[in-house]
Amino acid sequence: MPQLQEFVEIWTGESGEPQRLVWRARRFRVTDRPTPRVGPAEWWQPFAAHDVSPGREPLAIAGWRFQASTDDGETHVFDVDHDGTRWLLLKVFD
Repeated sequence: MPQLQEFVEIWTGESGEPQRLVWRARRFRVTDRPTPRVGPAEWWQPFAAHDVSPGREPLAIAGWRFQASTDDGETHVFDVDHDGTRWLLLKVFD
């Protein structure tokens, strides 16, 4: 499935997990436990060329995958990332 690269509005809880989403003027509520999408920690970038044997580079939450539904039953699985200021919708699975 191609990446969408659309900006969306997301409300999160105290732990940072998504709770609600507005996509294409539709309101969705998260209906499952969001799964973190991890990637290399940003602070590690200056050291990325160094060998970290026997471990691996530190990881951080880069975004989330979660299922969300509208009040009338429309349901999708969403992949989202945060660019530092806004939420970016990467993929939608039906």
